[in-house]
Amino acid sequence: MKFVTGLLAAVLLLAGVGASHAEVRIAEDRGGRIGTYVDKYQGLRSSGEAVMIDGLCASACTIVLGAVPHDKICVTSKANLGFHAAWDFGTNGRAVTNPEATQMLYSMYPSQVKRWIAQRGGLTPHMIFLRGRQLMGMYRPCYLDAQASTARSEIAVPRARSARATSGYAADRGLSH
Repeated sequence: MKFVTGLLAAVLLLAGVGASHAEVRIAEDRGGRIGTYVDKYQGLRSSGEAVMIDGLCASACTIVLGAVPHDKICVTSKANLGFHAAWDFGTNGRAVTNPEATQMLYSMYPSQVKRWIAQRGGLTPHMIFLRGRQLMGMYRPCYLDAQASTARSEIAVPRARSARATSGYAADRGLSH
């Protein structure tokens, strides 16, 4: 009986330690307004909470890499980061790359991520994905995968109602991603 009690206590202790590594879980986040993400992640940085990336984090979501300290980010085997150039709506309503916003966005990323992006031709209108071994080589792995993280909070970013609305930051500050 003492063995079973001791084993149960050890399992609970390890589960608690592992879960504390990821206070906030990011998964299936396709991005949106740059300003919304900058504000949200600055608040997250100030809170000192750790971040688990456990699925897609694309477009403006990737700002988390520059806003939250490296040692506060972990990635699961499902983590998938998508990068592309920032954009605005042109006079004809079509997406047009915004070079200044793209440079600002690029400057937010840690040097290892910048190198990876540069090796793939930089930030362009086409999405590039960082995942798997390359991503795991840059960020520490989360020791408990998504099952343990579902009890934790997720970052809730207001969803855009249409593809055009995802660049609403262009109207706010002239930048889209």
